[in-house]
Amino acid sequence: MIEDDFYSTIKLKTGEEIFAKVAATEEDDRTLLLVTNPIIVSEVKGRNGIMGYKIEPWLKTTTEDMFIINMDDVLTMTESSDIEMITMYQTYCRDSYKTKSNETKISRKMGYLANVNDAKEILEKLFKNS
Repeated sequence: MIEDDFYSTIKLKTGEEIFAKVAATEEDDRTLLLVTNPIIVSEVKGRNGIMGYKIEPWLKTTTEDMFIINMDDVLTMTESSDIEMITMYQTYCRDSYKTKSNETKISRKMGYLANVNDAKEILEKLFKNS
């Protein structure tokens, strides 16, 4: 049975701290967390001393937006009701969704497309002639 979603800060045993929308579920006598769009939040200090936040995806090399974390890998977690944090998270999710849906497909109209061998040959000729 999956519990209702809630916003949470999760500290993993690896030391990573993530913020995400979370749903907990029981499966085979273990608790699993379904995390949606997990992010890492870092404080940054500007040149003039103004503090801000930098938001990055937890995993940068995937396009997936939902992950399963075993509760055994969690050091601690807390439900968040921080409106500022939730708003930043929702804005990040909305912006990343727009970016994913507006990704441009590569086409010949954008320029010359070549296979690796042809491109290598052309680049070698350019290098020899320079």
